[in-house]
Amino acid sequence: MHDTYSAYGLWGYALLNAAIFIGFAFSFAKPVTSRDWRSFGAFSAFLVALFAEMYGFPLTIYMLSGWLQSRFPGVDWFSHDAGHLLEMMFGWKANPHFGPFHVLSFALIGAGFWLTAAAWKVLYAAQREGRLATGGAYAYVRHPQYVGFVLVLLGFLVQWPTLLTLAMFPLLVAMYVRLARSEEREALAAFGDAYRTYMQRVPAFFPRWTTLMGRPPAQA
Repeated sequence: MHDTYSAYGLWGYALLNAAIFIGFAFSFAKPVTSRDWRSFGAFSAFLVALFAEMYGFPLTIYMLSGWLQSRFPGVDWFSHDAGHLLEMMFGWKANPHFGPFHVLSFALIGAGFWLTAAAWKVLYAAQREGRLATGGAYAYVRHPQYVGFVLVLLGFLVQWPTLLTLAMFPLLVAMYVRLARSEEREALAAFGDAYRTYMQRVPAFFPRWTTLMGRPPAQA
């Protein structure tokens, strides 16, 4: 019981980590409209739920403890390291903070924040000039900021999966898809055929393989 309390109940750490990552995301996303704030709020709620389990109360571990203890009897499931469920369940003989899933999670999180930041610079410049954003990340996908957010969320799921965040993830993805469709209707109303042509050249969320392999991306 002492180990359980020492590994969790660290609500200060939970609050600090949530604040750091939410602030980091805010510096990249810079929400302005009510739609921006809704999407950012949902993203923030995901992070709060994640860090609440990571440092506060391990709800997922408690709910799955019977199955986990019977399936993996050699693991102390109430230690902090055991919260890296994928590392534990696959039985990697390494510190979970340096295991393959943890490394993959950092790669996804880093790529997501980088993509969001890169996309914002292009979008901000285009908005100031009253034109479409079609360069940089927008030459590969039409909604790079949403793709970036999803990569960050996926990275955290790989690192520390919980029942609540697993349930939230598809809902957040669906929300971002709806927001993207709404933005496209506005862009069509504002830019007409220019945006239709852009839609034909550039996919919404998944870049074309040929573009990723080095063929120059489409430009306006």
